[in-house]
Amino acid sequence: MRKAVFLFFLIALLTGCGKEVDPPDPVTPPQLVGSDPADGAEGVAGETLTLTLTFDQNIKCSSQQQKKVTVDGGAVIDNVSAYNTDLKISLSGLEDGSGKAYRVDVPEGTVSGFKTGQEDAAGISISFTMKYVEPYVPSVLDPVKTLTNPKASKEAQNVYGFLLEQSGKKTLSGVQSSHSHKNDFVDAVYKHTGKHPALAGYDFLFLQFSPTPDNWSWVQNYNDISAPKEQWAAGGLVNYMWHWNVPDSKSAWDNGVNNYNFDGYAFYCDQTSFDIREALKPGTWQNDFIMKDIEEVAGYLQLLEDENIPVIWRPLHEAAGNYNLYGPNGAWFWWGRGGAEPCKQLWRLLYDQLVNVYGLDNLIWVWTVDVTKGAEDQYIDWYPGDEYVDILGVDIYETNTDAKTRQYQAMVDMTKGKKLVTVSECGNIPDPAKNMEAGNRWSWFMVWCNSDSNGNIVMTPSDNNFKLNTSEYWKTVMSSPYVINREDMPNLK
Repeated sequence: MRKAVFLFFLIALLTGCGKEVDPPDPVTPPQLVGSDPADGAEGVAGETLTLTLTFDQNIKCSSQQQKKVTVDGGAVIDNVSAYNTDLKISLSGLEDGSGKAYRVDVPEGTVSGFKTGQEDAAGISISFTMKYVEPYVPSVLDPVKTLTNPKASKEAQNVYGFLLEQSGKKTLSGVQSSHSHKNDFVDAVYKHTGKHPALAGYDFLFLQFSPTPDNWSWVQNYNDISAPKEQWAAGGLVNYMWHWNVPDSKSAWDNGVNNYNFDGYAFYCDQTSFDIREALKPGTWQNDFIMKDIEEVAGYLQLLEDENIPVIWRPLHEAAGNYNLYGPNGAWFWWGRGGAEPCKQLWRLLYDQLVNVYGLDNLIWVWTVDVTKGAEDQYIDWYPGDEYVDILGVDIYETNTDAKTRQYQAMVDMTKGKKLVTVSECGNIPDPAKNMEAGNRWSWFMVWCNSDSNGNIVMTPSDNNFKLNTSEYWKTVMSSPYVINREDMPNLK
């Protein structure tokens, strides 16, 4: 019996030894679970990029394997590194804005796991497409041939036609008079150079003081238009701007009107709390104030129209708010503090009142910005519209006399060349020859006035923004073949 049992087990053992045994299952290789950017991504931006491949487990990639990673299209792989579950591939030399497609290839066997007997990861290809940006093509100046006001006076049309004719050939000389509403700066330039500026600028800065008591000789009454009449009669052009003083409160307004006491009036944001948004609402005291002021300005401009004098009109200057350069108020002047929309509404209101309500047809409307480097893309937000603007102006104060190509091109681009452009204010005069050589078709330049404590004009202030206007440079500019002075002007009457 024992022998039989033994033989049974022996036969079973021998039979089992002859049976095939299956090998153990292989360990699953690392699997890709995501990428950043994703495969097929579009609109990728930048000249450099780190492509991140994420796996379902921790991975490794030897230095020899890293060299196998490739990218096409002329881009460069700067670095490949594996850490935890991520493989990071640093790329450079991408053509930003080109719309070009790239493909990164990670061959089979480049990425490994850490498990014994584990196979390497399969090959991976990731493609992405760069964002396409239309190439910058500078706009060419090709301004419209008519003024925005279809009823513009014959003289205003003549002036605008002359500016169109001279565009790209010559630039008109101009100076901003002192605040006395006289031709003192015009006369000072003539005394110094033997030539009168073609354009004389005046300012309604003292609107609240006009008409003034007889003993206020330090401010000329705006009813006296002898200075602009003299300029126009001699063949020159007339420019008006408006440093618009506003009261800080209704009581300041009432007190000033009744007593010629204008404490509490200002145009700088940090000196008045006057709110442009309230001023645009009919029924508020602020609205009552601005409507009264507009009516008063219209009356003085009407005096000029009655004499057939066209006015190059530059209100709400540096309207673009100056892009928060001046602290928490966010603007230099109160008309910019409320942001772009209220400022545009105020411009349109002023245009409608002066042109359509008061019937002034002698105005050529100039809209001005303070062109701050890096803020060019914001100008259009503040622009009131082609139907309300005839000419674009830029105020430039720089410590050089170089050609102002950046500012010029920014203005031309803003309306795709539809409007004439001008240096509506400056300190150091941009060299007319340099500007012409650069193709900058400024219609005129307007030098800001400076005077000493006695009110005498200072031709060369010590300020860096003006001191390059030396005695010799003034003479050079005014005798330039690229500059038109009053003596060179045709009869535009």
